[in-house]
Amino acid sequence: MVNSLVIIGPAWPLRGGLAAFDEKLANTFSQKGIQSSIETFSLQYPQFLFPGKTQYSNLPAPENITIHVSINSINPFNWIKVGLQLRKAAPSLIIVRYWLPFLAPCLGTICRIAKGNNKTKVISIVDNMIPHEKRMGDQLFTKYFAGAVDGFLTMSEKVKKDVLQFSTKPILISPHPIFDHLGEPISKEAARNVLSIPSDQKLILFFGFIRKYKGLDLLLKAMATELIQSAGIHLMIVGEFYEDAAPYHELINSLGIQDRIHLVEGFVADKEVKNYVCSADFIIQPYRNATQSGVTPLAYHFEKPMLVTNVGGLADTVPNNKVGVVVEPNVESIAEGIQTLYENGEQFYLPNIKIEKQQYTWEQMANNFLLLHQQIQ
Repeated sequence: MVNSLVIIGPAWPLRGGLAAFDEKLANTFSQKGIQSSIETFSLQYPQFLFPGKTQYSNLPAPENITIHVSINSINPFNWIKVGLQLRKAAPSLIIVRYWLPFLAPCLGTICRIAKGNNKTKVISIVDNMIPHEKRMGDQLFTKYFAGAVDGFLTMSEKVKKDVLQFSTKPILISPHPIFDHLGEPISKEAARNVLSIPSDQKLILFFGFIRKYKGLDLLLKAMATELIQSAGIHLMIVGEFYEDAAPYHELINSLGIQDRIHLVEGFVADKEVKNYVCSADFIIQPYRNATQSGVTPLAYHFEKPMLVTNVGGLADTVPNNKVGVVVEPNVESIAEGIQTLYENGEQFYLPNIKIEKQQYTWEQMANNFLLLHQQIQ
């Protein structure tokens, strides 16, 4: 039985999807009567490893969540200190987030020390067991981390298979829940009024931070095809570049599609997300490779049909021709998929979106952690 738990991972004052996820999960456990807190990072990445502009939120701390800003990812003495504190506190369960091998020595050491009380069990929620951008030492670091864990929860079959390369310990799959902290959906007309977008414009959206594996260049090339140009479709790109932006600007110019590309560069505050998502006709995820995506539950929450590529676990949560379309990760397939979305229309997909989204709840995610905890006793 779990009476208390600690989540180790990003949270306020850090910003972004992982922090929002951990905070929502802690809240869900608290609502179930389980004492919950978060141990987050005082230093998550050295600045030279962080590709964005800032790691930190400018918002006040979330209410009703106990967050300790305690972990320094590059200080082994700190790892020992935090591990000993957790060993003494003896929570029933530690949920540790894993998404990058760089953090494996820190997280693996903390969990090993904490488990020394012979009371605390450790479950890792794994975003990526194998990183999108590989570096020397990744496998060694991940193997060290996996040895500190009693069980794993993944959000896709793809990540489960990756975990099995490093561990035979119990694994459960629980799909990414739907973010519901971003406000209720608003009408397309209201959103476009806020953003000064013409009501009759055909508009698709690429949302989220920008890295090579996300395939934005494929989408830009699809925008230059005769199929999409003749339809007069516009693309809004909303996100922060986590790599050099210059090649993307050069590509847009060389393709001659400047008039149909609307770039909103930078991190988007939670209160503004609904305006961009609700203003679009469809959400496009043209990824080259993936595990799962936080954009899919975002599309579900705001009830927007989507295009995803058939890579990683993306297609697992987007039934083809029901809540959107699944295409191959190449320019022609992406262009044809966008055409299919417009031929069918938003209303074609909406009934299935409303049905499908009901299974992606935070309650179900929390219950799966508790089920896995029972299995590793």
